[in-house]
Amino acid sequence: MPSTGKEQQHPQEKRDRAAVDRLLQAQPDAPYNLAELARLRIRYRGFPGAKEIQTDLDKIMQQWQLTEEQLFEQTRQIHDRGLVYRERNNQDDREDWS
Repeated sequence: MPSTGKEQQHPQEKRDRAAVDRLLQAQPDAPYNLAELARLRIRYRGFPGAKEIQTDLDKIMQQWQLTEEQLFEQTRQIHDRGLVYRERNNQDDREDWS
């Protein structure tokens, strides 16, 4: 099937845009923020669209002075200690890996 060159829109893009905007203003010292950044990096890795979100995720990584390897190592430790998403009471912050 030939590529049309058209970017796809991710079904979670609108909700994720709000999360990315929060992370752009956040600090890397909160486990929840690190977990969210890692989750979004995984979700958009290789996705043929949502370039603005992908660019902003790269920007956050630079602002927080993290490589992807460092981010994933830190978040593995966070998840090993417990469910970071259950520590928050807001329904919108439930763990969503879809």
